[in-house]
Amino acid sequence: MTATTAAHPATPDAEPTALHSPVIDWFAAHSRDLPWRRPEAGAWGVMVSEFMLQQTPVNRVLPVYEQWLERWPRPADLAAESPGEAVRAWGRLGYPRRALRLHGAASAIAERHGGSVPTSHHQLLALPGVGEYTAAAVASFAYGQRHPVLDTNVRRVFTRAVTGKEFPPNATTAAERKLARMLLPEEDATAARWAAATMELGALVCTARKPACTSCPIARLCAWRQAGSPPHEGPPRRAQTYAGTDRQVRGKLLAVLREAAGPVPQTALDQVWDEPDQRARALRGLVTDGLAEQLPDGRYRLPGAGPR
Repeated sequence: MTATTAAHPATPDAEPTALHSPVIDWFAAHSRDLPWRRPEAGAWGVMVSEFMLQQTPVNRVLPVYEQWLERWPRPADLAAESPGEAVRAWGRLGYPRRALRLHGAASAIAERHGGSVPTSHHQLLALPGVGEYTAAAVASFAYGQRHPVLDTNVRRVFTRAVTGKEFPPNATTAAERKLARMLLPEEDATAARWAAATMELGALVCTARKPACTSCPIARLCAWRQAGSPPHEGPPRRAQTYAGTDRQVRGKLLAVLREAAGPVPQTALDQVWDEPDQRARALRGLVTDGLAEQLPDGRYRLPGAGPR
């Protein structure tokens, strides 16, 4: 890649619109039939999916999503239950604080918006547990609004197609947000379709490890491919580890609490991990994060959850 290209990343073919039709047409032909994309999912179904899909693959989310919507088809249904029940139903999706945040968002929707997921971006952003990405995704996917939706897959597509690099930075930058706004189609419905299409392209074709460039609808426009697919030159990409970490210990402790019919004594929790200091640290973390409660008698339970 030339120094000029690196210093002045430009959209292939000079016009952002050159990318729109190929990607959107590809999406129409190749998108997966996912339950949160169906009209009957509604805004609540979209919101639930966005919380669950953060850092979790689709195949793991699908069964939990379907059980969740069957049990809590409306935000008010979830809000009427304890946060502990949300954590219990979250199962093994990982990052269980997302369950607490979703419960908090549902409670706010029930209290502030009459039980309906708000339509405006700023109202969505004001919900507890909803950040810029989730607010934009719900506004776009549920309500067909024009917002840049930047998840990991979309960032990778834009980085390769436009800036000619293999991977985006570890954290989203202002330059990436500016590029996403520049690439956004003007018409609302087309912009919403573009957001979904670029996300799907990154998930199925422009993948992190083995991009299927020969199947990509914008391969001839891709700056990275035109440059000869140069390898990543930035800071090393962070590899996530799990085995032996506090995350693993927290998961084991939480599994005991989730599966128990009532409060759990300390002795039962002591069985899940041999290293006492790490086990105690993980348990304190669960309590601090609101994922567990310690009762006056020393037993533990999920937050606000009485016996089943």
